[in-house]
Amino acid sequence: MLSYDKTKPLIAFIVPTGIGASIGGYAGDASTYARKFTKDFNVIVNPNVVNAACFSGISENMLYTEGWSLSQFIKGNIYLIPSKNNKIGIIFDKGISQGILNVHFNTINAVKTVYGIEIEAYEITEEPCEVKFYNTESGISSGSVLNNETLLKAGKKLLEKGVNVIAVVCKFDEPPEDNYKDGEGVDIVGGVEAVISHYLARELQVPVVHAPAFENITITKDLVDEKAAAEYITPTFLPCLLIALKNAPLFSTKKVEEYINRNDLKAILLPYNALGSSIVSDAIKNNIKVLAIKENSSILKITKDILNKNDIIELNTYKEAYNYLKETMNV
Repeated sequence: MLSYDKTKPLIAFIVPTGIGASIGGYAGDASTYARKFTKDFNVIVNPNVVNAACFSGISENMLYTEGWSLSQFIKGNIYLIPSKNNKIGIIFDKGISQGILNVHFNTINAVKTVYGIEIEAYEITEEPCEVKFYNTESGISSGSVLNNETLLKAGKKLLEKGVNVIAVVCKFDEPPEDNYKDGEGVDIVGGVEAVISHYLARELQVPVVHAPAFENITITKDLVDEKAAAEYITPTFLPCLLIALKNAPLFSTKKVEEYINRNDLKAILLPYNALGSSIVSDAIKNNIKVLAIKENSSILKITKDILNKNDIIELNTYKEAYNYLKETMNV
């Protein structure tokens, strides 16, 4: 699926997790926007852009890169390695009941049958992970893992078995009723999912992504908003991880000519008021264009004006951004 074309410029299409982004804050709803750029660009996407439960918005010329790795890449600390047919390992939380675990094993077999994706190995943690999630006072999604050491031990065992990318499935309590299914508000579980993947990617030095497992797998019969629909028609969110991890780029701290480095990255696109991360400051420092897209807003209020960064380019829509990049990069 991955086809990195060195003749095309490299950009990053980013939608941070757990900030209520109007595009990309739900279930793969930024996918169609990101895919339009792949005609003329290689596009780095963070998992939040394309993950959609039993679906995936990943396509050719997309480099599926978890948030910690993306941040380190833009800092110049790591290099991306285009890859195909990765050796996938899965960590399952011991807290998941056998019945729900069986649902995930059936999911693995279905993905293997349909997509030809092989799972190298899986590990069940020695102890329950005990994941907690919540929205902070500012409204963004966050959380913690009370027993992250058991996740790390399982991850190390998978590396010893030869895997080079990891999917993680932790037990989550049922989230409280909110407006997420109506295409409003913040994905309350998204923030802690990022905490888990960032922690394990940093400690294990391999790509890591996460999906929650809920004990209640009843499929709703109510109509929900189209942006959230993918998460309401399936009992498992694992398929999108496996589909995208199959050809996700690996990374290395060693500089090799064939690897993709920060200097290859020409621009990053973000919601217009979600500009507070180090990714933005590191991009500006290294002459990477930062495009703030006004049609995509979040609950954050960190804009170009707040940062007093005249280097940031505000554009009204992703279509306008696409045309701007084509014109300025002569593609």
